Amino acid sequence: MADEKYADQFMDWLVEDGYTHCFFVGGGNVMHLLESASHRFKCVAVVHEVTAGIATEYFNEASNGKERAFALVTAGPGLTNIVSAIGGAWLESRELLVVGGQAKVSDLAHGRVRQIGHQEIDGVGIVKPITVAAISATRRLDKYEVLQATRRSRSHRKGPVFIEMSLDVSAMPKLQISDRQLPQKIAEPQVGMADLNKVLELLKTSKRPIVLLGGGLDRIQSRDAIQKLMDFGMPLATTWNGFDRVSFDYEFYAGRPNTYGMRWSNIAIQSADLVIAVGTRLGIQQVGFSSHLFAPLATVVQVDLDQNELEKGFPTIGVPICSDATSFMNSMVENLGEINSDISEWKLFIKNLRESLHGPDKANIAGGNYLELHEYLNKLSKILRADDLIACCSSGGTFNAVMQVFENKSGQITISDKGSASMGYGLGGAIGMAFSDRSRRVIHFEGDGGFAQNMQDLGTVAVNALNIKMFISSNKGYASIRTTQKSYFEGNYLGCDYETGLGLPEWETIFSAYSIPVITVNQLNRSVTQIQEMLTADGPAAFILDLDPEQLYYPKLTSRLISDGRMETNPLHLMHPGLSNDEEADFMRYLPNEFRT
Repeated sequence: MADEKYADQFMDWLVEDGYTHCFFVGGGNVMHLLESASHRFKCVAVVHEVTAGIATEYFNEASNGKERAFALVTAGPGLTNIVSAIGGAWLESRELLVVGGQAKVSDLAHGRVRQIGHQEIDGVGIVKPITVAAISATRRLDKYEVLQATRRSRSHRKGPVFIEMSLDVSAMPKLQISDRQLPQKIAEPQVGMADLNKVLELLKTSKRPIVLLGGGLDRIQSRDAIQKLMDFGMPLATTWNGFDRVSFDYEFYAGRPNTYGMRWSNIAIQSADLVIAVGTRLGIQQVGFSSHLFAPLATVVQVDLDQNELEKGFPTIGVPICSDATSFMNSMVENLGEINSDISEWKLFIKNLRESLHGPDKANIAGGNYLELHEYLNKLSKILRADDLIACCSSGGTFNAVMQVFENKSGQITISDKGSASMGYGLGGAIGMAFSDRSRRVIHFEGDGGFAQNMQDLGTVAVNALNIKMFISSNKGYASIRTTQKSYFEGNYLGCDYETGLGLPEWETIFSAYSIPVITVNQLNRSVTQIQEMLTADGPAAFILDLDPEQLYYPKLTSRLISDGRMETNPLHLMHPGLSNDEEADFMRYLPNEFRT
């Protein structure tokens, strides 16, 4: 057996740090790293590097620390191809380790010229602004340096880490073991008693509280605290990243508010007198583009471990608390027994809101024999299993429809990347989720335009016989772009469908090329036995949802151009089409007249 090289030692340290899987695209500058990884990890070959990054992120998010994956890509285009995935993990504050190749140390240009080494490009310089750590290994890093970087990805505010290693460094002999103490876990900020007492006092006097749960809450470690809030009967809403922290069947579930959120949920959070936002940065699409009108009647408590998020200037925060979200939740629920406020009227209001307004909006009408997407997704969600993993893409009409009508079950894990809102995220995410637990089925939703951007990794799905059920919304192009051009530019369509220069494939031909079972679903055959058989059988399957290209999706917030060229957008509760006069009087009863129009 040949003497161990540094690449072996490096990979041994990753094993010690809990890594079990590697998503990769091979290349000359990572040949030693890949060979070493192949003896230590489940190595999953993908067709494109961006899939490696997305799959790694979703694998880690779904595994919740039980197992851990990293991405391995070569230099140059290997790195530039994965940048979108690094950016997505950065915006969502999620764990992602990317190990990249680099040219030999002696061939590095060091900025004197543009390139000397084969495929040389300054990877660290490219990704440094969107990583929590970016290191160029032009020498052998010791164990402390490696683990300090990898552990930074999953501590404090999580984020991507990039380690770039020169080809000749990976082939060097092992490094002598350092005596340095290994890095300690970064201490997370904890809530102080003064801040906690402020929240408890607000809860004692509130008549209309909502706790908004975000993706910063650890799925496992926050489970008991969330259950205690449900036992108490606290109205709970979730952000889109916190989608699966509460199931739809919770009696006082207050929905998923957002600029493209559930109408009834938006009304609820706008009517609250106290909003406790835990583990969410309260981004602009969460609070609305008219952020000064978010929860206008409420004291807003924001709990975030990043002080900068608390000070960014919007929305108006009454009580900012710099704390780890899960720790705060645990502290808060321990003291809930002291709260005596009667919120029974408020809870009944939320239940009535949901019963009256949840579900596909009546304004959503599909022509001919086309499916109506919202209706179909709503009914599909009711028959899915409680252990399904849900990859619901990250942008466009399909994503919004899922968030508006999907009735999630306790036990389901749902992941998306709303921050970057990139088309093409769904398939890579579904692949990562499938490898995180091969015993569970993955349900993947994506629009045809987005799916086309990363469909090359159908090969990864097919060769690994992954149990992914792919629901592709086929409306012949970019529906969201078509809607924008129709709404604001008098239907001057460009690059949104076949007629305006966007070419998409015949989907049944594409899936058949990979020997993946496929069926086109329309209004006439939506209930055929074949669909149910494909849904429950092991292995991949594709369902092409035949949608009306001209249909607009509702409800939605409307914007208008004002005289200086800026856009003005309605607050969250004023979605189009508007409510009837009787509905407005009933459902907006807590909102003063000046907030109703």
